[in-house]
Amino acid sequence: QVQLVESGGGLVQPGGSLRLSCAASGFTLGNSAIGWFRQAPGKEREGVSCIGNSGSYYYVDSVKGRFTISGDYATNTVYLQMNALEPEDTAVYYCARRPYWCSRYGTDFGSWGQGTQVTVSS
Repeated sequence: QVQLVESGGGLVQPGGSLRLSCAASGFTLGNSAIGWFRQAPGKEREGVSCIGNSGSYYYVDSVKGRFTISGDYATNTVYLQMNALEPEDTAVYYCARRPYWCSRYGTDFGSWGQGTQVTVSS
């Protein structure tokens, strides 16, 4: 059974850092793409980053240079290191899985975690 569990969210001041984790079970990262999405109140869900087969990845423009996605294939965990956080990064962050290749569209992902709240505020 495919399961994704996010952790690492919290309250942080602007300019601070958080590392989100997505612990995966029921499948192997090697044949999967894991995407991070976020949804802020009143806004549409947004694709933030993704890591796919053979190490392919992408970042949405607003987080380039601040966020880094990585995968630990030994522990089946994907991380999203978030630095220089801004109030605009406040949202519930979700990880999701699809076979092999990344996609920017949440509708392409079939399995989702429950989400973790990230709040950036002074």
